[in-house]
Amino acid sequence: MKKRGGLLAASSLLLLSLAVSACSSDNESVDNASKEGNVNTEAAPAAESANPEDLYLGKYAEPVEVSTVRILSPSVKFVNGETIDNNVWYQEYANKLGIKLKNKWSIVGDEPGGQGEQKMNVSIASGDLPDIVPLNSSQLRQLADAGKLADLTKIYEKYASPITKGVLTSSGPEALGSATMDGKLLAIPAPTSKIDQAQMIWIRADWMEKLGLQAPKTMDDVFKIMDAFVNQDPDGNGKKDTYGMAMDKDLYGFFDGLEGFFNSYHAYPRQQGKANWVKSDDGSIVFGSIQPEVRTALGKLQELYKKGYIDPEFGVKDWNKEKELVVGGKIGLWFGSMSAPLVLQDLKNNDPNADLRPFPLVSIDGQPVKAQVPGINLKTPQYLAVTKDAKHPEALIKMINLFHEVSYGTSYTQEEVNRLSTSPEDGIERWMYSIYTAEPEKNLNTHRIVKEVIQGKKNESAITIEQMGAYRSVKKFVNGEKLETIDWALNRVFSPENSSFSLIDNYEKNGQLLPSAFNQVMTETMVKRDSTLLKLELQTFTNIILGESLDSFDKFVENWKKLGGDAMTKEVNTLMNSK
Repeated sequence: MKKRGGLLAASSLLLLSLAVSACSSDNESVDNASKEGNVNTEAAPAAESANPEDLYLGKYAEPVEVSTVRILSPSVKFVNGETIDNNVWYQEYANKLGIKLKNKWSIVGDEPGGQGEQKMNVSIASGDLPDIVPLNSSQLRQLADAGKLADLTKIYEKYASPITKGVLTSSGPEALGSATMDGKLLAIPAPTSKIDQAQMIWIRADWMEKLGLQAPKTMDDVFKIMDAFVNQDPDGNGKKDTYGMAMDKDLYGFFDGLEGFFNSYHAYPRQQGKANWVKSDDGSIVFGSIQPEVRTALGKLQELYKKGYIDPEFGVKDWNKEKELVVGGKIGLWFGSMSAPLVLQDLKNNDPNADLRPFPLVSIDGQPVKAQVPGINLKTPQYLAVTKDAKHPEALIKMINLFHEVSYGTSYTQEEVNRLSTSPEDGIERWMYSIYTAEPEKNLNTHRIVKEVIQGKKNESAITIEQMGAYRSVKKFVNGEKLETIDWALNRVFSPENSSFSLIDNYEKNGQLLPSAFNQVMTETMVKRDSTLLKLELQTFTNIILGESLDSFDKFVENWKKLGGDAMTKEVNTLMNSK
C-alpha cells in the first residue's frame, strides 16, 4: 500500500536518483516497423513547443479520448459518489492534460491468477483491446510476439519527464530492460521497492500485555503467543473463538503471507507467488520452494493447523476475506510486510484500544534470520502497454508524468497533493485511482528523514510535500496529540521506533535482507510453465498443511523438475553466469 505522505505498498515508494534511462533507440523506419506489427506512431500533442515541460505535462489543444481497462486491488475504496470511472484522477487527466480516460471495463482482483488476469486473458484472446492495456509478463510477451503493441522507445525518450525517468531507473535497469524486446521498449514497467516486501511478525500488543506475554525472541516464543491467543481468551468474551495465526489460500502475499514464517526456518520459497531463487552451497542457483528447509516448515504448519491455531477455512479465503477475522478481533498474529496498519485501519476504528505492533523475524534454531526480498520487483499488473492502433501513445507517458509530478514535483500544493493521494480527512487512498501508481525505493528514505527531523538532527525544511503527511502523523504521536485513524497507521509505519520501517532499516543495516539470486525477467520456460508449477505448489503445500503426508513434498519436487523446473533452473543459471 501507499500514501501520499510517504508510503507505497503493496507494495512501495522512493527517494529519487534522477538517473536518466538510456533506452536503446529504434532506427528502423515506421514503414518497416509496421510490417512487423509493432508501430511507433509518434502522435504528438496538438500544440508542440520548444519548452520540454509542454511535452511532459502540456495540455492537448483539443481533448483526446484514450481507452483502457482497470484491474483493481480489493483495498480500493470509494466515497462521496466517486467510482473508478469518475474520480479525482480522471478529472485531473482531463483538466490538466486534456486526456479523457475511458474504461472499457474494470474488475476487482489484482492477485496473480486472479479475476483481473483472467479477464485480461479473455480480452487478449478476443482481440478486443483498448488503447492502454495492463499486462503481466507472459501477456506482454504474447502481445509482443503477435505484433499488437506500439514501440514506445522514441516516445518514452521524447515525452518522459526527468522525474519519470528517474523513478523508472531508481531500482536499477532491470525494470525497463524487462519491457524491452529486440531493442524496442514495448511497455512501461511498474517497479516497486524490493525491501518493502521484507516480512515481519505483526502482533496485537494489547493482547500480549493482557496475557502477560513478552516480545518473541525465538520461534518457540511465537508458538507460545499463538497458543495463548487460542486458549486464553485474549478478546475477553468468554469464548474460545480466536486463532493463533492468519494465513490465506494463496499462502504467499503482502498481508498474511508465509514468506516470513519460512524465513524463520531458513527457507526461501516464492515471494508473493513469484519465483524465488537462492544460491546453493556449490554456487549454483536453485529454486527456493523445493529446498528441504521448506519441507520442515510445512511440517510445523501442519502441526499448528491440527492444534486449531489456524483458521480452518484459510484454504478457501483470499487475503481480503482473512483480513475480516483480524478486523473482527479474532486473530492477533501473522507474518506480513510493512503496510499492515494502512490495510487494517478498520481494526482501529472497531477497537480503539487495539495496539498492532511489528516485531522482527526470529529464528527456529538460534542462527541469524534473513528476510527474503525480490531480485526484481514489479507491481501487479506489471506493465502498461499501448496497442499499435492507438492514436496517442504518448498520452500514457504524460499521465505517468503527472502522477510523478504530484509525488515529487513542485507545481502541486499540499492541499492538492492530499486531494490526489491519501486524504487526511477520511483516509481514502485516492492515489489508487491513478492509472499508474508505481514508485519504488521511497518508503525507507521517508522513515529515515522523518526520524532525523523528529530527533532534531535536521530541520523541518528537509521534509518534502510528499513526505509531509507521514511526518505530521508521527509528530502528532510524539507530541501526544489526538490521533485520527490514518495518523495511527502512518505513525506505526514510519515512526522512529516500533514501526515497519524501523525494523526494515535494521534489517538493511544488519545485513538481514536476502534478495533473490535471479534478478532478470522471466525466462522462456517460466512464461510457459511457471503458472502451472505455482498451482502445483499451492495445491501440494495446502494439502500438507491440512494433513497430507509430508512425503507429498518429495513427490512435488520430483514433478516440479519434470514439468519445467529443471529447464527453468538451467535457463536461470545460464543467464546469471553470462552477466
